[in-house]
Amino acid sequence: MIQRIQSVYLLLAAVAVVVAICISIGTYVEADGITTHVLKPLGISFASGEFQSTWGLLCLLILSAVIAVTTIFLYHNRMLQIRMTIFNAVLLVGYYIAAAVFIFSLKDGIGDVSFRPGIGLALPAVSIILCYLAFRGIYRDEVMVKAADRLR
Repeated sequence: MIQRIQSVYLLLAAVAVVVAICISIGTYVEADGITTHVLKPLGISFASGEFQSTWGLLCLLILSAVIAVTTIFLYHNRMLQIRMTIFNAVLLVGYYIAAAVFIFSLKDGIGDVSFRPGIGLALPAVSIILCYLAFRGIYRDEVMVKAADRLR
């Protein structure tokens, strides 16, 4: 049942995560207000031209996108589809935990800076909401199938 609404939710969740991979999570602005350091899922680009990798964030987002796309095609096994959708949401919560660790540890390493979050930090939350909506749709289908089996 690829044409079901939960498939659309999972596809939109994957698109949101892929867009989050491409754009910045936020910027660090120093006290002078001019110099900024850009934090992306791949790493942080310092104003001096240096680059420090945060590949763990990138791996979590790529894994989440792959899981969301493959979950679409598991429509024959709805219970596995439910488990994979829940796992994807938990993985994105883990992404936020890892992002918070990177944000605060990099802030301590840079010096006197303030962090300004970008839209890339909000997109995984949108993906979590879409995973929840997909979970509800899949569960509703499972309940309908069990009810139809009971009537036979």
